[in-house]
Amino acid sequence: MNESEFLARSEAILDHLESQADDWAALYDLDIDANRNGNVLTVIFNNDVQVVVNSQAPMKEMWVAARTGGFHYRFDGQKWVDTRGGPDMADTLSQICSEISGKPIKVTV
Repeated sequence: MNESEFLARSEAILDHLESQADDWAALYDLDIDANRNGNVLTVIFNNDVQVVVNSQAPMKEMWVAARTGGFHYRFDGQKWVDTRGGPDMADTLSQICSEISGKPIKVTV
């Protein structure tokens, strides 16, 4: 994947995640704020817990930061896989957001 392909994919992911956060707020009656600043999306849940997702163009990676840790993902042609062998990005974000909100949130990327 070249840099412009990465930038297009990462932009689409951040847009989609921001839209999903709005959907979760309505669906589950949660107080969720999704704030986007360039290549950084910060999702703040009603208990002031933050999840930050950002793109790292030089490395062609997506990074996730949460209370449970920091995670790095690379696109393998089908999905964003953890560089340290953990769950893919969608599964990790689903688990993190579900734990924070107490609701069964399913994240897609």
